[in-house]
Amino acid sequence: MRLLVTGGAGFIGSNFVRYWVERHPEDTVVVYDALTYAGTRASLADLEDRIVFIEADVCDGAAAEKAMGGNDVEAVVHFAAESHNSLSVLDPARFFRTNVMGTQVLLEAARRTGVARFHHISTDEVYGDLPLETNDAFTEDSPYLPRSPYSASKAGADHAVRAYHETFGLPVTITNCANNYGPYQFPEKVIPLFATRALDDQPLPMYASTANRREWLHVIDHCTAIEAVLDRGRVGETYLVGSGAEATIEQIADAVLDALGKPASLKSIVPDRPGHDRRYLVDSTKLRTELGWAPTYEFGPGLAETVRWYADHRSWWEPLRDRAPVAEATAWTEDRP
Repeated sequence: MRLLVTGGAGFIGSNFVRYWVERHPEDTVVVYDALTYAGTRASLADLEDRIVFIEADVCDGAAAEKAMGGNDVEAVVHFAAESHNSLSVLDPARFFRTNVMGTQVLLEAARRTGVARFHHISTDEVYGDLPLETNDAFTEDSPYLPRSPYSASKAGADHAVRAYHETFGLPVTITNCANNYGPYQFPEKVIPLFATRALDDQPLPMYASTANRREWLHVIDHCTAIEAVLDRGRVGETYLVGSGAEATIEQIADAVLDALGKPASLKSIVPDRPGHDRRYLVDSTKLRTELGWAPTYEFGPGLAETVRWYADHRSWWEPLRDRAPVAEATAWTEDRP
């Protein structure tokens, strides 16, 4: 197969490229990435001779069409997105540009070049949030109720993907996943943020709503789910990807500190982000029963392994740390328009 992976220098994208190249060495993998602040070719440094790399913006239709047509691409796996919720509060326009318009541009390029499958990576956040006191979970039939500029922009992208399938017959699939964790994640997201700060004995900024929960999915389990959908998924269908493992922000902080032997005194409370969602959990029954997928990583050991990876890979994350456009500890302490 000839595969184009957008956002392939980002967190999930680079892990997917690494996974695919190792599992399918006979395939051609074209990485298409604009190398924004959260993307780095260092995540692919040991794969450079096994991939084709194109530095380009998803909103550049000519570049996208050339990348697909010029490389005889059969399938597109679309990871490229602005994904940091806090930044979406401060700069919503960049999220709608990349996530909605960029997705539409790629869909049009795929339609024009006759791509056989367009697989779109989305998030459980498009469904809104869930009450803390229930056992409710999102399903593929849950209504879209996004609550932040980030989740609204991803919802718009999902709708564009479905529209291209229904209107133009483009063969698409969608996965909406839980929060991912693992190696090569930019240190603005909570687990690498906590790990890298704890390694330097800096405070771990926890939002004031410390009981809010997230479902956590190891990035490699996400990669195996995408592989299953590409291989056996039904065209036009959506599949939710989750592990069932939930944890609060304080439980995450405690686990990171425990893994590194650091004191609980490093935990610090900061003001909540506006529109801070309470809880996400997906029901991945459809993916498990139809396609035979199941996660292999348990959250506790997986988190400890991830923290060790950051401890062992300072040379990867230290140059990136100062790129982060949002300082979580102080972002919501100032008056903003």
